[in-house]
This record gives sequence, structure tokens and C-alpha cells, in this order.
Amino acid sequence: MRIGHRLGHLLGHRLGRQFGWLWGAYGTSALGTWLAFGAFPLIAIQVLHAGPAEVAALSSVGAAVGAAVAVPLGPWVEFRRKRPVLIAMDLVRFAALLTIPAAFALGVLTFLQLLLVSVVVAAADITFRAASGAYLKTLLPTEDLLVANARFESTTWTTTIIGPPLGGAAIGLLGPVATLVADAVSYLLSALGIRATGGHEPRPERREAARMRAGDLLDGWRYILADATLRPLFFNTALFNGLVMAAQPLLAVLMLGPLGFAPWQYGLAFAAPSIGGLLGSRLARPLVTRFGQHRVLAVAGTLRAIWPVGLAFLGPGTGGLLLVMGVELGLIFCCGVFNPVYTTYRLERTAPDRVARTLSAWAVTNKATTALLTAVWGVLGSLLGPRTAIGLAGVLLLATPLLLPRRDHTPQHEPELARSHT
Repeated sequence: MRIGHRLGHLLGHRLGRQFGWLWGAYGTSALGTWLAFGAFPLIAIQVLHAGPAEVAALSSVGAAVGAAVAVPLGPWVEFRRKRPVLIAMDLVRFAALLTIPAAFALGVLTFLQLLLVSVVVAAADITFRAASGAYLKTLLPTEDLLVANARFESTTWTTTIIGPPLGGAAIGLLGPVATLVADAVSYLLSALGIRATGGHEPRPERREAARMRAGDLLDGWRYILADATLRPLFFNTALFNGLVMAAQPLLAVLMLGPLGFAPWQYGLAFAAPSIGGLLGSRLARPLVTRFGQHRVLAVAGTLRAIWPVGLAFLGPGTGGLLLVMGVELGLIFCCGVFNPVYTTYRLERTAPDRVARTLSAWAVTNKATTALLTAVWGVLGSLLGPRTAIGLAGVLLLATPLLLPRRDHTPQHEPELARSHT
């Protein structure tokens, strides 16, 4: 768990012991997630002999229902200390995931249990993200937020490079259930790391009525839609992420089916380009320092949209593999620059007493949009063929830069935060 502190020292910008523990906790859980990447559908297919419809439902319905479950949790999190919420969500994911290997060992594992666990994990993921953004904003001064978010982004792409190959090897040796055990343990270690951050976190003051009202559930969306900068960015990220993710299953079908790529080639095509995300995240802060936050957001947000349409021209053999890797490298590099800048921009634009509700609404919308578009593109892939559906997603992505914020705005809210440094 000392990894974040040591890396912070190596990168030359110290953010303190508390952030070091938080960063280490994030890296641990991210590695566990990527180790278990694809474990749910593999368990459904290999252990429960599920068909295509059930596997599709596991990813789309689980995410959509989990997003719905998370809706009331945003307002609930807003007026509670964030560190205990983060620990609780880690422990919820730890306990939920452990029920699967336990049921498997007892011979009572069912598809319904897989679906319920996917719902619980999705809801806990959304709640954790909402609380973590709010906690980070109280932990660090505004000028350090971009550095922190860039480090989280670089950790994401590092674990993306390392995790799936290790997870694939573990699945080959021990089966997919073993990787879920590793994922569960990573959440337990993350909870311990967040607990070790220490410090005093003041309880947020609730200005509304003591009891939560039905209207409170929509506060996050109201806040986003009322802000001239957050509103276009909200629609841009939901549509971009949804279309990119919706095309992924069809790309797998195309590469592993008609084009005849081996599974290891498919994995290599997405793991190797992740180094672009690591490089992009390292460049985010220097680029913002030189060109300004809004310009980097606009340029990186535009450039990331031009790459996916190239996947419609994918062919077999080495040339096809190099095409996929080139497209993914460009896409991931641009996302590596864009993501920490956009995450920081969003935090700066959001009032301290609205962060959890805003981030929860954002994550719920992203989950629901991705689930919906994945289902729609599954139908389009069946009707038009996977290549045409992938090309259609790429063409629509070319329009997403129109939803980026047009003008630079001074941050709406200067942070009036109670620091929790010791």
C-alpha cells in the first residue's frame, strides 16, 4: 500500500501521506478489477452453460439495474462523511463477490446469483465514485487536483496493461472463479488503505429538511443541466463512452469470428495500446500548463472521436491486427489526456456541497447509457452485420465534439473546503 507514496516521490510532486494511501488503495482495487476482467461472462458460459441472451443480460441488465439502485444513494452520500462511505462500498463489493466462489464450492451457484451480484457491485461502484470525488476535493487544494487525477488515470492504464494478461493466465490455470477471489480481496485491501488515510473529516451540514424527499433524487441532474459548461460535457461523455463500449462486443465477434484472430491476438490488440493512456495521462498537466485547461479539453475531446471509425475497415492478418492496435493507441492516448483534465474541470465547476450528487448522477447516466446502447448495437449487429454497426458507431462518434463546452469559463465555485491534512 506504500506504492502511491513512492510513486508520488518519483514523480516529483508530493501530495501528502493521505493521498498516498488513497492512491495505493485505488491501484490495488483497479488491479483486482482487471485481473477479473471478463470473469462474470466466463463463469456464466463455462460453469452455468448460459446462452448468448443470458450473457448479454448479465452485462446490460446488471449495469442498468445497478444504476437504478444507485440513484437514491447520491443524495444520501452527500451529507455523510465520505471516507466511511468509501470503506463501506469496498466492503460491500468484497462481501458480494465472495458469495460467488462460496456458492461455487458448495455447488449451488445460479445465474440469478451472478445477476444479483453484478447489480450490487454496479451500484457500489457508482456510489464509491461519487464519494471518492467529493473526498478528493476535501483532501487536496484545487491546484493539485489535476496532478491527482492524472495519477489515477496513469494507474488505470498501468493496471489495464498488467491485469488482463495475468488474469488470463490465472483463468487458464485455476478457472474464472479464482480471479473473482482476487478481485474481492483487492477491495478488502482497498478498504484497509482508505482507513489508513486517517485525518479528521468534518460532517457535511445538511441545509435541506432532515428527511430526504423524492425531489432530492434528481438534484444531481438538475445541477448538471443548469450549468452551461457541465451540461454539454455531461452529454458528450455519456454519448462517447456509450458508443465506444457498445461497439466492443461486435468488434470481438468480428475479430474472433469471420476474421479469424486468435484470442491472444485479440487480447494483445487492446492491452498493448494501453501504454498510450499511460503516456497521455503523464502529458495532461504539462499540456494544461502550456495551453490552458479549456483548449486541452476541446482538442483532446475532438481528437479522441476521430479514431473509432477506422475499425470499420478492419481486415484479417497482420495488417488488420496493426490497424486495430493503431486505432486503439490513438484513441487511448487522447483519452489519457482528456480524462484527468475533464475530471478536474468537473470537480472545479461543482460546488462542494453538490459533488456527491453530481458525480452520482453522472455515473448513473453513463452506466445506463452504455447498457442501453450496448443492447441497441447488439440488435443492429444482428440486422446489419458487425462491421456496419461498428462503422455506424464510429460515424456517430464524429459528432460528439459538437457537445464539448464552447467557451472557457472561470470555475463557478471557489473551494471553501475544510482540509483534512494531518
